[in-house]
Amino acid sequence: MKKNSIIAALMLLSGSLAAQSLSEVWVPDLGNGKYKNPVIDADYSDPDVCRVGDDYYMTSSSFNCIPALQILHSKDLVNWTLIGYAAERLTPEEDFSKPQHGNGVWAPSIRYHNGEFYVCYGDPDRGIYMIKTKDPAGRWDDPILIHPAVGLIDPCPFWDEDGRAYIAHGYAGSRAGVKSIIGMIEMTPDGTATIGPDRVIYDGHIANETIEGAKMYKRDGYYYIFSPAGGVATGWQVVLRSKNVWGPYETRTVMAQGNTDVNGPHQGGWVDTPDGKEHWFLHFQDKGAYGRVVHLQPMEWLENGWPVIGVDKDGDGCGEPVSTYKKPNVGKSYPKATPAESDEFDSVDLGLQWQWHGNPNALWYFCDAAASKLRLFSHHTPDMKSLYDVPNLLLQKFPTENFTATTQVKFVPRKNKGKTVEGERAGLVVMGLDYAVLALESRADGIYLVQAACAKADKGGVEKENTAIKLDSDELYLRVKVKQTTRKPTQKPQAADTVAITQVKQTTRKPTQKPDYKCECTFYYSLDGKKYEPIGKTFTAKEGKWIGAKVGLFCTRPWKSNDSGWLESDWFRITK
Repeated sequence: MKKNSIIAALMLLSGSLAAQSLSEVWVPDLGNGKYKNPVIDADYSDPDVCRVGDDYYMTSSSFNCIPALQILHSKDLVNWTLIGYAAERLTPEEDFSKPQHGNGVWAPSIRYHNGEFYVCYGDPDRGIYMIKTKDPAGRWDDPILIHPAVGLIDPCPFWDEDGRAYIAHGYAGSRAGVKSIIGMIEMTPDGTATIGPDRVIYDGHIANETIEGAKMYKRDGYYYIFSPAGGVATGWQVVLRSKNVWGPYETRTVMAQGNTDVNGPHQGGWVDTPDGKEHWFLHFQDKGAYGRVVHLQPMEWLENGWPVIGVDKDGDGCGEPVSTYKKPNVGKSYPKATPAESDEFDSVDLGLQWQWHGNPNALWYFCDAAASKLRLFSHHTPDMKSLYDVPNLLLQKFPTENFTATTQVKFVPRKNKGKTVEGERAGLVVMGLDYAVLALESRADGIYLVQAACAKADKGGVEKENTAIKLDSDELYLRVKVKQTTRKPTQKPQAADTVAITQVKQTTRKPTQKPDYKCECTFYYSLDGKKYEPIGKTFTAKEGKWIGAKVGLFCTRPWKSNDSGWLESDWFRITK
């Protein structure tokens, strides 16, 4: 094996080095005082950010993936590390013990108030939740349902100078029966309950269809709400402004795709540098199977009190996204950093990059830090049509457009009276609405390596086997190479319409065509870790329900019993 006990012990004491390692596939810091977008080329959807002193903290949507509400940290808005999660589990416990694709955590916000960090998120089927802590890298309080309601999403808390507090939010048309509007609710100053009714404060049906994702601020006597409009993959960024918290609000489009290839640039958060001299905006771009990746844009406040995000080349008050730009001036230079990807399984805890498709069960896995291995026990999921129905999938986000995921494994199926029990499966999976596996299976005459795929898994599709090879060994290396192939160009924005709204010229941007980010996956195996052979058919990855495709490990069985077999992984590495 790859490590001796002394190295393993040192790594256990210091924490997993893998969690601190720099990505081999995407580093946004160019090392010359500039950065490139995306600053995170992975599915950190609907990002929001706050600054506390010279530290920046970000959270993002996690939907059905658990632990939920990832917390990231940066010193310069370019180099980000994953430091934890605000919710280790989701409630109700029974509901989230099984996959809830597309449900759960929608578009959270993060704020710092009176010495505490607050994360507020909407569950479209239950209402608005609040979680808080004094240590964002530590344990957070349990979520509190502060406003039970169906269809309320994308909430953002705001504390005014007079001590009163509010929540701005959007509406999910699929549950509320109406969308394209922004609402407001007053809440208690401690953020534990709402006061009074929900009230619509802006209707975007005419000029800003599908407006949502409200992020609220106050500056120079104005209340500002930053909101995306026009749809996830094809929209633009809008800012609402009023002297009264309840409105009426005037609006302006402050960023759109323009002549760039960054489709749908919107939904994020505004922060400044510690000296208050620079302003920046973090937002996402929808890249299909790769998910919603995070961009950093310069932002400027104009003399008329409106912001411009990106670079305004024609001076019309609406910016375009940048691909490269000078890094924020935060007073000093910080080392390059990226969210965790590879895992050597040297800790008693899983790396922070891993998430499950349901509230985790202690019987699903064992982190053997002494041996530097991860053991996944096979788990029986009743009424399973495919892996899409399985909660114990150990998955992480695609880290960029082109990468290779490799793992060294040993498969130990259950035995009964000395004979291998049939039906257990374990291995490597690329998961989305369609998925593909490179699996080891226990069969009557031995262990087989199987490459299979499942189309329309979200519609009840079943796996189809492409290749099966009988193995002489239960130890081998599994690999998948992910490659971005040609994509359709985005449609150039059409001529803008001008609509007068409360004496402010609102420039609307008509939706652009969603690009086709085609993503091909080729599976390989090796007996010695040196020579890899392709196996099966090339698979075209698809996004999940509101999330990007994911890659990881699984271990399942079709029967109930008093014991299980397992998959043992020595390491899981993301490389070029």
